[in-house]
Amino acid sequence: MVVPFLTVYLTFQLHFTLPQAGWAMACFGIGSILGNLIGGKLTDKIGYYQVQFWSLILSGILFISLLNAHTFPQVCVAVFVLAVVADAFRPANHASIAIYSKVENRTRSYSLVRLAINLGFAIGPAAGGLLVATRGYDLMFWVDGLTCLAAAVLFRVFLKYKKEEKGIEATTEIVIPTGNGLPYKDRKFLLFMVLTTISALVFMQFFSTLPVFYKREFAMSEGQIGTLLALNGLLIALVEMPIIYTLEGKTFRKLTTIGGGVLLFGASFLMLELAHFWQGILVISVVVITFGEIFMMPFSNVFALERSTPATRGQYMALYSSSWSVAHTFAPMLGLLIANAWGFRTLWYVLAGLCVIAFLGYKLLERQPAIVPIQPHQELLEEEWLVEEVVTIDDIR
Repeated sequence: MVVPFLTVYLTFQLHFTLPQAGWAMACFGIGSILGNLIGGKLTDKIGYYQVQFWSLILSGILFISLLNAHTFPQVCVAVFVLAVVADAFRPANHASIAIYSKVENRTRSYSLVRLAINLGFAIGPAAGGLLVATRGYDLMFWVDGLTCLAAAVLFRVFLKYKKEEKGIEATTEIVIPTGNGLPYKDRKFLLFMVLTTISALVFMQFFSTLPVFYKREFAMSEGQIGTLLALNGLLIALVEMPIIYTLEGKTFRKLTTIGGGVLLFGASFLMLELAHFWQGILVISVVVITFGEIFMMPFSNVFALERSTPATRGQYMALYSSSWSVAHTFAPMLGLLIANAWGFRTLWYVLAGLCVIAFLGYKLLERQPAIVPIQPHQELLEEEWLVEEVVTIDDIR
């Protein structure tokens, strides 16, 4: 509930300037990066279960405590600490999906988790906007905090701990692993992270810049903004699982699919130029960016996971999650500063250009061999060459 309205809350309730709101959201992003890295390390050290549970508990307390921050420095510190704690959850959650799922249904498993998240997102912004419209912002912060605490209780009661089975898993591409499996030495993965960060910078404008755009350009209420944002979660809940179920197991180029989704991000922002002539474009734009999300995010999650080993899964997923945290850091500054200096039209063109760059990068990456350097004096065992599905002649070429 809180995050989609945070920029609106800061600019219209606390009367921050657009640059101040951008810097405050940047503090959230910096905390998110640190939280992901800490969460990944803790996941590999103490396990996915404890990290998720305590992240939920502490996040609930911190969401409620955020109400006590009123000045610019207080807000920056509060959102930073909140992001560190809340986003430690992400790598642990990503890693746990690998433990509770099987290789053959992993993409569907990610999509099922995303379905649950987006069901919440379909309800959260709409309910949050309604709470703000009827009772003010205070109750929204309380409800968001209490739902985190409720999630922690449900997590502990209903999700039993499952010990990870060690061993070598099949992947959808041939990978020569490193001696210690560290993601920082996986050059293809690092390039993938750069492209994912660019894509996330564009997508995160949906949560930081667009609510302000709706409010300033069309004088929409928080309830109307929440309903429009909730359409994203509702659509994903309705159509993502059938689409992923249809695609999983089929022969298609994963990185091209991811890149196509990113192009849809750019198209959704470009069409906002027409919204002043017909406001129905605002709805169509949300639909387009949602389909881009469906084609981009589940497969990028799986791509990152498949390059990890059980011993380093937390670190791989932490680095992957950090790309989105970097977007949390810079997306509000990028969007709000450009919009403040040159207007929203310029921003839409910049975002579309970034999407084209990312798409070309994914196409280039697809042509790169899936090879990771081996540590010196280490033999490559034959069983380390593993494939899950048939490799076609086109893939080999």
